[in-house]
Amino acid sequence: MNKFLSLLGFDAEKHSVKTEVLAGLTTFLTMSYILAVNPQIMGETGMDKGALFSATVISAAVATLVMAFYAKMPFALAPGMGINAFFAYTLVLTMGYTWQEALAAVLFEGVIFILLTIFRVREVIVNAIPQNLRYSISVGIGLFIAYIGLKNGGIIVTSAATVTTLGAWTATSVLAAFGVLLGGVLMSQNVRGALFYTILLVTAIGVPFGVTHLPENFSLMSWPDSIAPIALQIDFSRFIALDFNYYVVVFALLFMDLLDTLGTLIGTSTSAGMADPKTGKIHGLSKALMADAIGTTAGALCGTSTVTTYVESSAGVAEGGRTGLTSFSVAMLFFVSLFFSPVFLVIPGAATTSALVLVGALMMKTITKIDFSDFSEVAPCFILIMSMPFTASISDGIVLGLLSYVFIKVCSFRFREVSPVMYILSIFFVLKYII
Repeated sequence: MNKFLSLLGFDAEKHSVKTEVLAGLTTFLTMSYILAVNPQIMGETGMDKGALFSATVISAAVATLVMAFYAKMPFALAPGMGINAFFAYTLVLTMGYTWQEALAAVLFEGVIFILLTIFRVREVIVNAIPQNLRYSISVGIGLFIAYIGLKNGGIIVTSAATVTTLGAWTATSVLAAFGVLLGGVLMSQNVRGALFYTILLVTAIGVPFGVTHLPENFSLMSWPDSIAPIALQIDFSRFIALDFNYYVVVFALLFMDLLDTLGTLIGTSTSAGMADPKTGKIHGLSKALMADAIGTTAGALCGTSTVTTYVESSAGVAEGGRTGLTSFSVAMLFFVSLFFSPVFLVIPGAATTSALVLVGALMMKTITKIDFSDFSEVAPCFILIMSMPFTASISDGIVLGLLSYVFIKVCSFRFREVSPVMYILSIFFVLKYII
């Protein structure tokens, strides 16, 4: 037993098995909403929801196991919120790619991330993006996620003139609004698993109101659905055809994954005292990034969107999780949930609205880090944040934010504040719109 625990970085003199396992349970409860939300969002593309549930579980469990044994860190991974919306609503439903082509982009991004991690060039890409714009991306994605959640719950609707207005107060929209408020109350009281419990409660309330539709012979448990309908269904035709827009999509996926992962790992590790107090460096960061990259690649092969390190891991770290035993516990709980797919697959859009809106609210916190004293920084940030929900495209938001940043700085004769990499990226993005 001790030998097994040592493989997870566990030291009996420094750590407690009970603490690590409870930390894993806490992390799982806070992020388990993804089991309901991911099939819901990805299913909009026409992918089989049962297979999506299994793919979500398997990719999360495998990636988290890599984190446990290779990186030996207490972080959990799963298909990322925001990126799954980008996959479904932007790549497939708006840009017109098939979900098989979108999966190829995810796979391609995962392989690039592996190479970037091996050759340690990811810092060059991330550091080239101005810090204020990095903060803005999280805010913009948060608004985009919330917008999708409000639409799924019927709280807002889009008319024929594409004007967004308040929707009618139907049973669906009332339940969705109730879920947002209930989730907000539970989270304000620091209830662990607040989003998960809210989703289950709204789903249950929706049964007598006809919002939740239970199939005949409904049961709590079942044998897991096969991932065969979506696994290995990769279409590389866009890549082979040298589709310029497709390469922009891959870059957007890579960029979001890089920032999400680095932000989560650095922020959580620092707040938990896991970083070197003098240098700020995090032991095992490269291995954690590699686990994330492997997770994305495995997720694409299974048939789901980009797998990333979850910020909800901070809940487990706050409970005392410090080793791979915490992430191992999360992975085991994911495997157990594989047999409860009937429960997660009957969850309606009204129930997942709370998760989308409240996760969006959590992503807004970085807006306080933006420097509002310099308008040459504020304007591009605002353009980026505003563009994401208004264009229903995360990639367009990023592109418009970066282009406006370069334009304003150059026209203000502050071109030295723009890195050479930013100029190169700007040329790349301008060509995108011209072509």
